[in-house]
Amino acid sequence: MARTVRDVALSTRSARERLEHSGKPYFRSIDNGLHIGYRKGKTGGRWVVRWYKGKQDYRVETIGTADDVIDADGVQILNFSQAQAHARDLFVKRRYELNGVSAPRSGPYTVKDCLDDYVEWMGEKRKSSADARYRANGIIIPDLGDIDCEKLTADRIKRWLHAAAKKPPRLRSKNGEPQKYRVLHNDDESKRRRQATLNRTLTVLKAALNRAWRDKKISSDSEWRRVEPFEAVDGARPRYLKVEEAKRLLNASPLAFRRLVQAALATGARYGELAVLNVNDFNSDSDTLHIRTSKSGKGRHVYLTTEGVSLFGALTAGRSADEPLLVKDDGSRWATSHQIRPMKEACAAAKVKGATFHCLRHTYASLAIMNDAPLFVVAKNLGHADTRMVEKHYGHLASSYMADAIRAGAPRFGFKLDKKVVELRPGK
Repeated sequence: MARTVRDVALSTRSARERLEHSGKPYFRSIDNGLHIGYRKGKTGGRWVVRWYKGKQDYRVETIGTADDVIDADGVQILNFSQAQAHARDLFVKRRYELNGVSAPRSGPYTVKDCLDDYVEWMGEKRKSSADARYRANGIIIPDLGDIDCEKLTADRIKRWLHAAAKKPPRLRSKNGEPQKYRVLHNDDESKRRRQATLNRTLTVLKAALNRAWRDKKISSDSEWRRVEPFEAVDGARPRYLKVEEAKRLLNASPLAFRRLVQAALATGARYGELAVLNVNDFNSDSDTLHIRTSKSGKGRHVYLTTEGVSLFGALTAGRSADEPLLVKDDGSRWATSHQIRPMKEACAAAKVKGATFHCLRHTYASLAIMNDAPLFVVAKNLGHADTRMVEKHYGHLASSYMADAIRAGAPRFGFKLDKKVVELRPGK
């Protein structure tokens, strides 16, 4: 085992408290070509590793939160010695990757290893790795992380799943601060929402295990396949805006945000997809908008209505191809979470209740389907591979399609109603 290095400025919590706040890490060499670093924030710090790639090139990666506020758990919160061990493990892994081979394992392939591999793969192939990482680190790894995947049983997963459903929901907490939780309510709706959250987390766990099994890192997939999610806990039907509500919202929005809302209503695109658009993503020849960055990692072309074509034509007129298509008042791009506050303010001014920016995507899909747009066409414009998600969330809105199908195909029995029955019909 490698020797643990000591450092008077970094080894203890009290020593790190005396360091000045700095955007640059305090580094300490722990091996040839390897340094452990401490980046101090306002309320705590994070451990980083700097390793030598070769040809005067270094790489810096964050490996965990320092135990400045809460005690180390060896997984997410690390003391100085634990941070060194994580740094050395990462260094070995990266050196093998540079040579195009996988690092040999010195111990069991644990659930944590499996999830780490899956999140890394998601980061390369998908755009939704942040959610998977959050669920893995916050919900799965603390309880199942140390278990050898070969010894992970269906009963153990079931016990974890039902125990987690009884815990209070986590709240977003600042790095280095103790985890915050919502109040745990026992009403039926609170239980349903908690179980629905755990179903999505179980999906992440199963996806990670399935990928490891396909990569032959686990010998069998029989155990987790026997674990079923909670039943009948799907979320309520998505909130969508009526046309009158959408118009009030647009009128209540400042100009830059109004353009963003208009783009969402015209395309059904997600906020993150809209935020990265450039002027050349609008094609006036085909009347389409090219979504280059999507949740699935695959691009798509959104076909626009004449209203949508007019909107994007006005937004792109006379502008350079590589300029951001949608910008804030100061000319900068919309970034992560920048839509939350203006959406709340616009909803309050427009007296639109219970709507988030994602409701604009639901609005596009819901109104399109109620106007008899085929489910397959709506699904393709939204970026779904097939119609399953659209049918699940919006299929009930396709009233005319359902009504026509029933009227065309349901059996007739030649009912004859006498006068008294007809007079008793509602509304007569």
